[in-house]
Amino acid sequence: MHRFFAPDIAETLTLPEQESQHAVRVLRLVEGDEIEVVDGKGNLYLCRIALAHSKRCGVEITGCTAVPNHWQGKIVIAVAPTKNLDRMEWMAEKTTEMGVDRIIPLLCRHSERKELKTERLVKILVSAMKQSLKATLPQLDEMTLIARVLIDASLPRQRFVAYCDAATERRQFEQCYSPSEDVAIMIGPEGDFSPEEVEMAVANGFVPVSFGESRLRTETAAMYAVAACHALKHK
Repeated sequence: MHRFFAPDIAETLTLPEQESQHAVRVLRLVEGDEIEVVDGKGNLYLCRIALAHSKRCGVEITGCTAVPNHWQGKIVIAVAPTKNLDRMEWMAEKTTEMGVDRIIPLLCRHSERKELKTERLVKILVSAMKQSLKATLPQLDEMTLIARVLIDASLPRQRFVAYCDAATERRQFEQCYSPSEDVAIMIGPEGDFSPEEVEMAVANGFVPVSFGESRLRTETAAMYAVAACHALKHK
């Protein structure tokens, strides 16, 4: 069954214009066809098309089911966007498919990319959520200075900063991560965090960690972190 995203479906009984166009013009759905709609807040609605309009496809809700995330504890990744935007988009897509609760684009001293438009990233997250049969859309923050992220009181108490400099004492991530707790993991830019940023992170409760002997690209490290969280949660 085809799945669509409509954050206010329970109130409006209407698909957003882009989803309406896809349903009516691309998929050629008509009145009476059944579809699934997720609101990005954890709810899955079984609907029947009542008005096959390409700009405002109206529906009748015939059922609703809560779809909790398949993992325990929140996973937050704060990652510096890559110079090549395709890599950032790929990372956002794959971590959403695996399961992540919040993505924070970081602005660091060595960041190659200083600005980030999130409109396209949101569309990628929505598509990945639907494709992977989830009903909750990850929170995507605007580009945020690392100093602000470090003092964000809403972050989980279990915090890690992945750092490449071997001169800094680091622990293996899997040896210090507690799968039963919420977690925030901070990934630096291509040029890595500055020593001062790592010092500030440690002062704010972030534990320096390593993801093994290989030096990973920024987007690979972010995906590794999310995949490791899921693997260790089910160990």
